[in-house]
Amino acid sequence: MAGELFFLFFDVQHGHATYIKFPNGKHWFIDLGQGSIQDTNETFSPLHHMWYSYNVTYLDNLVLTHPHHDHIADLENLHLAFPNVVAAPRHLSESDVRGGNRESDMVAVEQYLALVQGTSQRIIPANDPTSSGNTGGVWVQMFCPTQCARSNLNNHSIVTVLSYAGTKVLIPGDNEAASWRELLENPAFVEAIRGTNILLAAHHGREAGYCADIFDYFKPCLTIVSDGAGSDTSAVTSYYQQSTGWVVHSRSSGRSETRYCLTTRTDKGITLKLIQKDDGSRVREVTIA
Repeated sequence: MAGELFFLFFDVQHGHATYIKFPNGKHWFIDLGQGSIQDTNETFSPLHHMWYSYNVTYLDNLVLTHPHHDHIADLENLHLAFPNVVAAPRHLSESDVRGGNRESDMVAVEQYLALVQGTSQRIIPANDPTSSGNTGGVWVQMFCPTQCARSNLNNHSIVTVLSYAGTKVLIPGDNEAASWRELLENPAFVEAIRGTNILLAAHHGREAGYCADIFDYFKPCLTIVSDGAGSDTSAVTSYYQQSTGWVVHSRSSGRSETRYCLTTRTDKGITLKLIQKDDGSRVREVTIA
């Protein structure tokens, strides 16, 4: 069946927000960071952008990988596109969430707690035969580590794997070494990530999120890093060395070239289209500003 799976990886400074439109027209967000390096706008809202520019007035699913400010700041604009379903690491208690955040971030934390305490959750398991039927033929798998110390909320991030048109995209939140190791003990997770083509680097490309062991199961064609203007550490060189390369088109220059790593810091908003045609052929397009 023909269709297109569309991703928009937003420039939200040192944060993360990805919009996904499924072949059947359903709208998802994974995380809701806020801000823009390109416009030096601290309050740039991905939700407002999708509402104003693309008439996205509701979400079929909102995945909040974990409750840190740089992943939930745009909850203040959720009234523009309220979700039908919210997936979040609900094994974390209210005290875990509060204790894992700064006092200055409590406005967003309160919004997060009000949301997850008042909505349903559906994480599609790997063996759910209805998952592709609900997402226009996209196979969605979700996993969440639960065993690490709850003092570090990064290690409780939901990992989402999306497969369509012969391409697999891995979006892992801010998981660090300890939770990666926990996930790799799960055979279903190992099988899910095997053969990943597009990787969003964990924890904004920091060294703490880099886990060499995952590359025993795949070598991404392209790694995308959602990062800000500065970071205390960076594993971008390591991701570059693990990636095999993909042709990327630039809107501003009109040129296409093989790239190994893209960053929202330098490449701004990044779009990915996975297209399945009626004749069985497949097209994969990555575009940067």
